[in-house]
This record gives sequence, C-alpha cells and structure tokens, in this order.
Amino acid sequence: MPARHPWEIPLLVVVIMLTGVAYLLVLLMLLIEAVAGPLVDDQGQEVGSVLTSPYVLLLLFAPILLWAGRGMNYATQRINGVKMSPSQFPEGYRMVQEAAARFGMRKVPDAYVILGNGQINAFASGHGFRRFVVVYSDLFEIGGAARDPDALAFIIGHEVGHIAAGHVSYWRQLGMFVAPWLPILGSSLIRAQEYTADNHGFCNRPQGAPGAMATLAAGKYLNAEVGFDEMADRAALEKGGFVWLVNAMATHPVLTWRMWALRDRTKPGPMFWRPKPPHPGAIPPPSGYPLTTKTRALPPEPV
Repeated sequence: MPARHPWEIPLLVVVIMLTGVAYLLVLLMLLIEAVAGPLVDDQGQEVGSVLTSPYVLLLLFAPILLWAGRGMNYATQRINGVKMSPSQFPEGYRMVQEAAARFGMRKVPDAYVILGNGQINAFASGHGFRRFVVVYSDLFEIGGAARDPDALAFIIGHEVGHIAAGHVSYWRQLGMFVAPWLPILGSSLIRAQEYTADNHGFCNRPQGAPGAMATLAAGKYLNAEVGFDEMADRAALEKGGFVWLVNAMATHPVLTWRMWALRDRTKPGPMFWRPKPPHPGAIPPPSGYPLTTKTRALPPEPV
C-alpha cells in the first residue's frame, strides 16, 4: 500500500486540536455573554453581541455549511458532469476501477468528466457515504481517449488515493475547518496530504508521474517540451527566503519539489526545506540537458 507522508498525521492532530480550541472559545464567549450580558462601553452603550461576529457564526454553523456544501458539490456533478461508464470515457472508467482495486477499496467511487475550458485539474470529494472523482475534460482527446494514458492513470490514482487515505471524510474536513485561517500550519497539512496522494498515484502508475507533472507545468500541448529531470534538479538548486515562503504558504507542493519527491522514492517529499544535493542528476550533464524528454532532432548550433 502507498505510504502516508510522515508529517500528515501529526499536523492533522494539531489542526484538529486547534479547531477544538476555537469551538471551546466560541462556546465560552457565548456562555459569558448569556451570564453577564452583552459588552458595553464607558457610556453604558451596548457594543455588540458575540453573535454579530462573522467568525463566530461561521464556526457555529460549520457542520451545516460543510454538509450543505458537499451535498451541493455532489449534486452539481450528478446533473452536469458526464459520468464515466463502459460506454462513456471507458478508458478513464477502467482506470478508476483499477485504482480502487489496487488500494483495496470496498466500493469504487463514481467518476465524472466536466468541461475544463483549457484548465488541467481533477479533484475528489464525497457526501454522506458516497465518494467521487472529477476529471477535467482537457485530460482527454476527442473521442474520449486519454491524451496521455500513463499520466491520466497517475492523476486518477492520485485522486482515488485522496479517498483511500480518508482525506475527503466529512468528519476529517470538519476537524480541519480552521485550517485556512492557520498560516503555514494549515497549508502544510494540505501539502502533506498531497504528497500522500502522490504516493498513491505513483503506486498506481509510476511511469505516469513525469507526464502528469509535465502537464501541470506546461499544459497538455507543451508537456513534451518539459525535461522532468531538469526541472526536478532545480528543487535543490533554487534558493532564497521567498522560495521557502511560497512553498510554505502553498496548499500543493511546489512543482520542482514535487518532481524531486516522485523521482527520489527513498525518502518522503520535502515539506519545509529544499532537498539537498548530491542526487543523481542534480548537476547538469556535460553536454547539457536535452530540449525535451522525448528523442528529437536538436536545432543547429549558431555560427
């Protein structure tokens, strides 16, 4: 089974504890107001109630808002998305079935294709006991075939991996409710989950990792121009405080670090500090990198 990133569970425990503290503070504030009454200023005028704070209301109604949001999301896919089946996007349908079987899931999640409008994306979610995967249409060719079968199998394995790892559970997401308001800590938890999902994608189709990352980097038309090793090597070479800050605030690992982690399977993906050379390929070869990951004629050298 794919490995869970070692930072995921410790960060999850901390975020859930902070979410619990936030709920306790809200309840304590409501209790104090119920006993002592609303706050007043020096002139005895009522300042306002705790219930006027949008953050307090958001926390109070978080269980209902989350449940309703998940339900609306699922309903949107059911009435607008194209459901994968043996007759509609059969290649993607088979990949979802194979990924679920590989991860030992009892029930295969539903899978939908939605209009991408040029965007390369996919996501997983759920509502109640239902789980589903959504893939943007730009990952397919005309006729429903995968544009890059290995890359698509990796991406589908990544999304099914989110479900297999429990990332889309209602109770887990409720426990992580304050994560967006926790600088660095909240985004780091989500980043660790993405590394875990990448491990699932790699387990499902390891040869699809370079194509999937190249597509995320340059799009479906120019992905062949991306040198996977060349870009992964830059994870150890790009330095600076802003590089650290961009990664720390990101909900997905930055692409160079992500590529490094998918290439070097001896250790977990880097979370806070860039990987350190030496690493096979970390120094450009004497002849320089090829222009693409595929064999093709190089342009003539300038005179």
